[in-house]
Amino acid sequence: MNVEMRLLRGVDEAEECAGMMAASEPWITLGRGYRESLSVVSDPSREVYVAVIDGRITGFVVVEMRGAFTGYIKSICVAPDLRGRGIGARLMAYAEKRIFGETPNVFLCVSDFNDGARRFYQGLGYETVGELRDYLVRGSSEILMRKTTGPLSEAKQGEPPITSKGKRAKVRGG
Repeated sequence: MNVEMRLLRGVDEAEECAGMMAASEPWITLGRGYRESLSVVSDPSREVYVAVIDGRITGFVVVEMRGAFTGYIKSICVAPDLRGRGIGARLMAYAEKRIFGETPNVFLCVSDFNDGARRFYQGLGYETVGELRDYLVRGSSEILMRKTTGPLSEAKQGEPPITSKGKRAKVRGG
């Protein structure tokens, strides 16, 4: 499968991404409608990368490179009919390559009710570092996860994370 990874281009693509997000889980449960989704993908302070197959946007990832958690993956979304085909892993690898080029940590949050996504992130080497109770939805938590090459004070920017076996992980990009 030939997947093109690139920056989001223009309002039409932002609207397409917002529609994809608002019409699928976990955003339905989180109550994130079209307008809020459009705000997320249109915010100029964020970077939005899309996965394109045969001219169709099949998924996207939203990255924040400013703030308390520099290198924060705000959202990742894959078209529901294409989930489980490696597009999400490619989006994550692309985002990680971008983030690890500047900082030794990648952060993300996942809803405690989104078991599939939690397993996906754990399989990519993310570890739980915290819990935010009642953060987005009353009665649910957002689980803060991190993938790291080490502390900020020891960072050699651009190096991939160290695996549990003590070797540098291979970080694939688009």
